[in-house]
Amino acid sequence: MRRSAASRAALPAPRAWTTRLVVVGIVLTALNLRPAITSLGALLEEVRDGLGMSAGVAGLLTSVPPLCFAVFGVMAPRLARRFGPGAVVCAGMAAIATGLAVRPYAGNAAGFLAGSALALMGIAVSNVLMPVIVKRWFPDRVGSMTGLYSMALALGTSSAAAVTVPMTDALGGSWRAGLTVWAALAAAAVLPWIPLLRARPADSGTTGGGGVPAAGQRGMPGAGGEQGSPAGGVRASAGVAEPRPVAGGTTASTVSGTKASAAGASGRAAGPGEAVSAAAVGRGAAEGLRITRSRTAWALAVFFGLQATAAYVTMGWMAQIFRDAGVPAGTAGVLLAVTMVMGVPLAFVIPSLATRLPNQGPIVIALGISGLAGYAGLWLAPAAGAWAWAVLLGVANCSFPLALTMVGMRARTGAGVAKLSAFAQSTGYLISIPGPLLVGVLYQHSGGWGLPIALMAGLMVPQIAVGILAGRNRIVEDEARR
Repeated sequence: MRRSAASRAALPAPRAWTTRLVVVGIVLTALNLRPAITSLGALLEEVRDGLGMSAGVAGLLTSVPPLCFAVFGVMAPRLARRFGPGAVVCAGMAAIATGLAVRPYAGNAAGFLAGSALALMGIAVSNVLMPVIVKRWFPDRVGSMTGLYSMALALGTSSAAAVTVPMTDALGGSWRAGLTVWAALAAAAVLPWIPLLRARPADSGTTGGGGVPAAGQRGMPGAGGEQGSPAGGVRASAGVAEPRPVAGGTTASTVSGTKASAAGASGRAAGPGEAVSAAAVGRGAAEGLRITRSRTAWALAVFFGLQATAAYVTMGWMAQIFRDAGVPAGTAGVLLAVTMVMGVPLAFVIPSLATRLPNQGPIVIALGISGLAGYAGLWLAPAAGAWAWAVLLGVANCSFPLALTMVGMRARTGAGVAKLSAFAQSTGYLISIPGPLLVGVLYQHSGGWGLPIALMAGLMVPQIAVGILAGRNRIVEDEARR
């Protein structure tokens, strides 16, 4: 039986040390969600030489992240309902540490792939559950904690790209040592969660089911391009409704909020039973929504998949492109870091701007033009204008927070947003898997970067087209009923 609002309010606040430990855990976890990918990108040439890995296999390696996010991310809510979000994130950090420690010494490409998959499994479940933990422990500071999380994520992403090569040189030039050192950071992230395994926030009842939303109701916009957390910040807590921007810049409340307003107008307070029944109505509406009948939903899914393709190709291959053009390895890593860190300010600016516009097409076009200019620069003068191309591609990679924002604006109800988010992101991850692999195959067979860069520039054109369609002032519930 659910506790009433009054009984929840009577619960004591969590101890100050517990709250501080959660903050430390969130920051350390966010720092570990990208080094497994960007540290490898900085040393990909050395890894290929050391393991006798072809460019095609390296392309497969850069396709593993979206595959793991698609497969393991959907398992996170079920695991968290059984064991608790904190315990699953703790296990995720342990998996990252183990995978990063094992993969450099696996001895062959298959073992390296297996170790990478283990680390990425930990990243996938942590990606999904970190927003749940933020919502449970900091329900009145979701915005500020999201900003802290996003900045730590971008810092980890860019730092791994920038310092892996210099750190490898300082450790004697062994790429194995340079990659293994990131396992220590993941091991450190395990420690804050151990004392929290039995700790509970004061208002844990507001996120029924152990604070874990249903599939598709999870996610937090990240910085520096594609994050891999499935969903757009929807919370369908029992009896708790959050205002949400919808098309045209207006605000819509979930069904429970409407129910409460109606009760207030009739001169009485809405009881917990009404809130629960209203939430059930929202869930029933989502179950009856045939999302695949919506053209906007398909446009969002393809847009998400194409921007994810560009992000993973950038993280996996951009440093190698610069190195093949004559840029020193250390500088190439810093250039990749510049691309990733561009997401820090833009992850805040773009969603705010998007919610003020009835049509997000102009933002899609601006980001697409930035990407086309960056790819053109890589084609024509990769070394001469390297810093400019890194900045332009960093701007283009910020299509991810825009995609999450549009998910929230294209549905009328919280349940609709959850279903749209689950569809768009799961389909999008599947679309993004072949891209990095195809880039590696083209690089191997053509002997240069002309064809791979042309492919990425070519994919930017349909990304702009479907982004314009997804940005129109449409509601998926209306389209699905036609």
